[in-house]
Amino acid sequence: MNIRQATDADKDRWDNFVNNHPDATPYHLSAWTTAVQNAYAFESFNLIAEENNQILEIFPISLLKIPFKNAELVALPYCDVGAPLATDSGVKKKLIDGALVVGKSNNVSFVDIRGEIATNILQSYGDTSQTNNNKVRMLLDLPGSAEELWTGFKSKLRSQVRKSEKNGLTFQFSNDKIDDFYSVFSLNMRDLGSPVHSKNWFKEIIKQFADNAKLGLVYHKDKAIGAGIILQAGNKISIPWASTLREYNRLGPNMLLYWKFLEYAADNNCNTFDFGRSTPNEGTYRFKSQWGAKPSPLPWRKIFLKGTPANVTTKPSKKREQLAAIWQKLPLPIANVTGPYLRKYISL
Repeated sequence: MNIRQATDADKDRWDNFVNNHPDATPYHLSAWTTAVQNAYAFESFNLIAEENNQILEIFPISLLKIPFKNAELVALPYCDVGAPLATDSGVKKKLIDGALVVGKSNNVSFVDIRGEIATNILQSYGDTSQTNNNKVRMLLDLPGSAEELWTGFKSKLRSQVRKSEKNGLTFQFSNDKIDDFYSVFSLNMRDLGSPVHSKNWFKEIIKQFADNAKLGLVYHKDKAIGAGIILQAGNKISIPWASTLREYNRLGPNMLLYWKFLEYAADNNCNTFDFGRSTPNEGTYRFKSQWGAKPSPLPWRKIFLKGTPANVTTKPSKKREQLAAIWQKLPLPIANVTGPYLRKYISL
């Protein structure tokens, strides 16, 4: 068995492997690390384990070089998951060992792995691992059709979706309307007190994922008031970004947005819809639960190459809360110009 770094020539074989792997997510596709590289100029070190020219397992990782800090090797940045796609624990360890070699050669403090790693593998790295278990993925098993999914919802949920349509809201898929998407998403991120991704990041996502990406928009008259992007790998769909304008939330744009995404997934041979990361019992957790989504553990591991593991905290720091409050007061044009310069260095 050989462990090596993937090349452009491996793209089709890599993606075919991902699309047919039971534990894969859209983030494992080559499109994700390619978008990271093109939008933010962060190098990827996608590792392949192969034998007799056949891919056995893969491990996509990105190197984030951060000013005035040690670099971070992250699997994967800007999303929830990115652990090796490896069913054999021995191969998984060899892929992680390969990532550690990359980390050492690039002077990183740790390798950040988002996904499940067997205890025996972690134990082999001594006291250098750290676990953060305060988040879950919310997953919905889909039936064979949108009609079956719809009839399985509670009447209250169905009435909320119908209400959004009665309020005059309309939905459309259009990968060309990045500007409309960004007008909603960037405003929502500013109001949350968080730096926004660059518009170019989303352009790269749409470009690299091509038919595996769908940009959906909710309109009130001619104004975009809700927007989201779904990504597909094999028979799984994930929704990494969704936002609505608060002043229109009384009209229910979030209900129409999510229903249309779910309708598309159920009618296009998908069996799993990943609502993304949530904190148990908080607002987004409850919103996703009403659609029938169930929590799945989302452990994030850090394997330290130097230094000592810091204590894990699940509460936002006082300083972070203060910075968020300041950011919320920025004029939107300023937030949209300065935000991407900061956001590229935040791997969450």
